[in-house]
Amino acid sequence: MRLEPITWERLADTLADRLLDLKTADGGAWPRIAVDGAPAGDTGALARRVADALRLRGRSALVVGTEGFLRPASLRFEYGHEDVEAYYSGWFDTGALWREVFGPLDPGGTGRVLPDLWDPVADRASRSPYVQLPPGGMLLLHGPLLLGHWFPFDLTLHVRLSPGALARRTPEGERWTLPAFARYETEADPAAAADVVVRADDPRHPAWSG
Repeated sequence: MRLEPITWERLADTLADRLLDLKTADGGAWPRIAVDGAPAGDTGALARRVADALRLRGRSALVVGTEGFLRPASLRFEYGHEDVEAYYSGWFDTGALWREVFGPLDPGGTGRVLPDLWDPVADRASRSPYVQLPPGGMLLLHGPLLLGHWFPFDLTLHVRLSPGALARRTPEGERWTLPAFARYETEADPAAAADVVVRADDPRHPAWSG
Protein backbone atom coordinates (compact mmCIF):
# COMPACT_ATOMS: atom_id res chain seq x y z
CA MET A 1 0.00 0.00 0.00
CA ARG A 2 1.41 3.37 -1.04
CA LEU A 3 0.76 6.18 1.42
CA GLU A 4 1.10 9.86 0.60
CA PRO A 5 1.84 12.58 3.18
CA ILE A 6 -1.02 15.00 3.79
CA THR A 7 -2.19 17.47 6.40
CA TRP A 8 -5.32 16.88 8.44
CA GLU A 9 -6.92 19.96 6.87
CA ARG A 10 -6.25 18.79 3.31
CA LEU A 11 -7.38 15.29 4.19
CA ALA A 12 -10.71 16.55 5.51
CA ASP A 13 -11.25 18.69 2.41
CA THR A 14 -10.28 15.87 0.05
CA LEU A 15 -12.56 13.41 1.78
CA ALA A 16 -15.45 15.87 1.84
CA ASP A 17 -15.09 16.45 -1.90
CA ARG A 18 -15.11 12.70 -2.48
CA LEU A 19 -18.11 12.13 -0.24
CA LEU A 20 -20.25 14.65 -2.13
CA ASP A 21 -20.60 12.07 -4.92
CA LEU A 22 -21.01 9.05 -2.65
CA LYS A 23 -24.05 6.91 -3.36
CA THR A 24 -25.56 4.42 -0.95
CA ALA A 25 -25.24 0.75 -1.79
CA ASP A 26 -28.88 0.03 -0.93
CA GLY A 27 -30.50 3.03 -2.59
CA GLY A 28 -31.16 4.83 0.67
CA ALA A 29 -31.08 8.58 1.12
CA TRP A 30 -28.33 8.82 3.73
CA PRO A 31 -24.73 7.74 3.03
CA ARG A 32 -23.04 6.06 6.01
CA ILE A 33 -19.32 6.47 6.61
CA ALA A 34 -17.10 4.64 9.11
CA VAL A 35 -14.13 6.35 10.72
CA ASP A 36 -12.57 3.32 12.37
CA GLY A 37 -9.59 3.17 14.68
CA ALA A 38 -8.30 2.75 18.20
CA PRO A 39 -9.01 5.56 20.69
CA ALA A 40 -5.35 6.57 20.46
CA GLY A 41 -5.96 7.51 16.82
CA ASP A 42 -8.60 10.10 17.80
CA THR A 43 -11.10 9.11 15.13
CA GLY A 44 -13.60 11.58 16.53
CA ALA A 45 -11.40 14.55 15.64
CA LEU A 46 -11.12 13.39 12.03
CA ALA A 47 -14.85 12.69 11.78
CA ARG A 48 -15.63 16.19 13.04
CA ARG A 49 -13.17 17.75 10.58
CA VAL A 50 -14.80 15.95 7.69
CA ALA A 51 -18.29 16.86 8.91
CA ASP A 52 -17.31 20.54 9.12
CA ALA A 53 -15.88 20.38 5.61
CA LEU A 54 -19.10 18.81 4.35
CA ARG A 55 -21.21 21.53 5.94
CA LEU A 56 -19.09 24.19 4.26
CA ARG A 57 -20.03 22.47 1.01
CA GLY A 58 -23.73 22.63 1.85
CA ARG A 59 -24.13 19.01 2.92
CA SER A 60 -25.58 18.02 6.31
CA ALA A 61 -23.51 15.61 8.37
CA LEU A 62 -24.03 13.95 11.73
CA VAL A 63 -21.09 12.67 13.79
CA VAL A 64 -21.86 9.76 16.11
CA GLY A 65 -19.31 8.11 18.41
CA THR A 66 -19.56 4.53 19.60
CA GLU A 67 -18.57 5.68 23.09
CA GLY A 68 -22.17 6.93 23.33
CA PHE A 69 -23.37 3.36 22.82
CA LEU A 70 -21.41 1.58 25.51
CA ARG A 71 -23.20 -1.09 27.50
CA PRO A 72 -23.81 -0.41 31.21
CA ALA A 73 -20.82 -0.93 33.48
CA SER A 74 -22.45 -3.96 35.07
CA LEU A 75 -22.29 -5.70 31.69
CA ARG A 76 -18.93 -4.33 30.50
CA PHE A 77 -17.17 -5.32 33.72
CA GLU A 78 -19.02 -8.58 34.39
CA TYR A 79 -15.75 -10.50 34.02
CA GLY A 80 -13.50 -7.80 35.48
CA HIS A 81 -12.35 -4.35 34.46
CA GLU A 82 -9.64 -5.60 32.11
CA ASP A 83 -11.23 -8.48 30.27
CA VAL A 84 -9.98 -8.37 26.68
CA GLU A 85 -12.70 -10.64 25.28
CA ALA A 86 -15.42 -8.47 26.82
CA TYR A 87 -13.85 -5.34 25.33
CA TYR A 88 -13.53 -6.94 21.91
CA SER A 89 -17.02 -8.33 21.62
CA GLY A 90 -19.20 -6.97 24.39
CA TRP A 91 -18.47 -3.38 25.38
CA PHE A 92 -20.47 -1.69 22.64
CA ASP A 93 -24.21 -2.07 22.22
CA THR A 94 -24.24 -3.03 18.56
CA GLY A 95 -27.94 -3.86 18.75
CA ALA A 96 -28.71 -0.29 19.78
CA LEU A 97 -26.51 1.04 16.97
CA TRP A 98 -28.49 -1.03 14.46
CA ARG A 99 -31.80 0.08 15.97
CA GLU A 100 -31.16 3.76 16.70
CA VAL A 101 -28.58 4.74 14.07
CA PHE A 102 -28.60 2.42 11.07
CA GLY A 103 -32.26 1.42 11.06
CA PRO A 104 -33.60 4.97 10.60
CA LEU A 105 -31.22 5.41 7.65
CA ASP A 106 -32.40 2.33 5.78
CA PRO A 107 -34.30 2.91 2.51
CA GLY A 108 -37.71 4.23 3.48
CA GLY A 109 -36.46 5.11 6.98
CA THR A 110 -37.25 8.25 8.93
CA GLY A 111 -33.73 9.74 9.09
CA ARG A 112 -34.37 10.31 12.81
CA VAL A 113 -31.16 9.20 14.55
CA LEU A 114 -30.28 8.96 18.23
CA PRO A 115 -26.75 10.44 18.52
CA ASP A 116 -25.98 8.67 21.80
CA LEU A 117 -27.72 6.33 24.19
CA TRP A 118 -25.50 5.92 27.24
CA ASP A 119 -23.45 8.32 29.39
CA PRO A 120 -20.39 6.24 30.35
CA VAL A 121 -19.32 8.66 33.09
CA ALA A 122 -22.65 8.73 34.93
CA ASP A 123 -23.38 5.14 33.78
CA ARG A 124 -26.95 5.90 32.87
CA ALA A 125 -29.05 6.70 29.83
CA SER A 126 -27.96 9.97 28.24
CA ARG A 127 -31.53 11.01 27.27
CA SER A 128 -30.24 12.94 24.29
CA PRO A 129 -32.88 14.10 21.78
CA TYR A 130 -33.15 12.53 18.37
CA VAL A 131 -31.58 14.34 15.43
CA GLN A 132 -33.35 14.57 12.08
CA LEU A 133 -30.89 13.99 9.26
CA PRO A 134 -32.29 15.37 5.98
CA PRO A 135 -32.14 13.31 2.77
CA GLY A 136 -28.61 13.47 1.43
CA GLY A 137 -27.22 14.09 4.91
CA MET A 138 -24.33 11.89 5.93
CA LEU A 139 -23.64 9.77 8.98
CA LEU A 140 -20.04 9.65 10.19
CA LEU A 141 -19.74 6.92 12.82
CA HIS A 142 -16.39 6.82 14.60
CA GLY A 143 -14.88 4.44 17.09
CA PRO A 144 -12.84 1.24 17.48
CA LEU A 145 -13.45 -2.20 15.99
CA LEU A 146 -16.12 -0.98 13.57
CA LEU A 147 -15.32 -3.21 10.62
CA GLY A 148 -16.13 -6.50 12.28
CA HIS A 149 -19.89 -6.08 12.73
CA TRP A 150 -21.28 -6.06 9.17
CA PHE A 151 -22.58 -2.53 9.59
CA PRO A 152 -23.94 -1.22 6.25
CA PHE A 153 -21.30 1.41 5.55
CA ASP A 154 -21.05 3.01 2.12
CA LEU A 155 -17.44 4.09 2.68
CA THR A 156 -14.99 2.95 5.32
CA LEU A 157 -11.93 4.79 6.61
CA HIS A 158 -9.40 3.23 8.96
CA VAL A 159 -6.99 5.29 11.07
CA ARG A 160 -3.98 3.01 11.35
CA LEU A 161 -1.32 3.00 14.06
CA SER A 162 1.61 0.61 14.03
CA PRO A 163 1.75 -1.68 17.08
CA GLY A 164 4.57 0.43 18.54
CA ALA A 165 2.76 3.73 18.00
CA LEU A 166 -0.46 2.28 19.38
CA ALA A 167 1.33 1.14 22.53
CA ARG A 168 3.06 4.51 22.98
CA ARG A 169 -0.08 6.57 22.45
CA THR A 170 -2.43 4.43 24.52
CA PRO A 171 -2.65 5.65 28.14
CA GLU A 172 -1.09 3.23 30.60
CA GLY A 173 -4.42 2.44 32.21
CA GLU A 174 -5.85 1.36 28.85
CA ARG A 175 -2.96 -0.75 27.56
CA TRP A 176 -4.73 -3.90 28.61
CA THR A 177 -6.89 -3.36 25.48
CA LEU A 178 -3.91 -3.76 23.13
CA PRO A 179 -4.43 -7.52 22.61
CA ALA A 180 -7.95 -6.75 21.38
CA PHE A 181 -6.53 -4.53 18.65
CA ALA A 182 -3.95 -7.17 17.73
CA ARG A 183 -6.80 -9.65 17.35
CA TYR A 184 -8.75 -7.13 15.27
CA GLU A 185 -5.79 -6.78 12.92
CA THR A 186 -5.75 -10.55 12.44
CA GLU A 187 -9.47 -11.18 12.15
CA ALA A 188 -10.77 -8.06 10.38
CA ASP A 189 -7.59 -6.83 8.62
CA PRO A 190 -8.97 -3.27 8.65
CA ALA A 191 -6.18 -1.76 6.57
CA ALA A 192 -7.03 -4.12 3.71
CA ALA A 193 -10.79 -3.94 4.21
CA ALA A 194 -11.13 -0.15 4.40
CA ASP A 195 -11.69 2.06 1.37
CA VAL A 196 -9.38 4.73 2.82
CA VAL A 197 -6.44 4.24 5.17
CA VAL A 198 -4.85 7.03 7.19
CA ARG A 199 -1.57 6.33 8.93
CA ALA A 200 -1.26 8.39 12.09
CA ASP A 201 1.85 7.06 13.85
CA ASP A 202 2.99 10.68 14.14
CA PRO A 203 -0.16 12.78 14.65
CA ARG A 204 1.64 15.82 13.25
CA HIS A 205 2.38 14.12 9.94
CA PRO A 206 -0.40 11.86 8.72
CA ALA A 207 -0.30 9.95 5.45
CA TRP A 208 -3.09 8.35 3.51
CA SER A 209 -4.11 6.03 0.73
CA GLY A 210 -7.51 6.25 -0.84
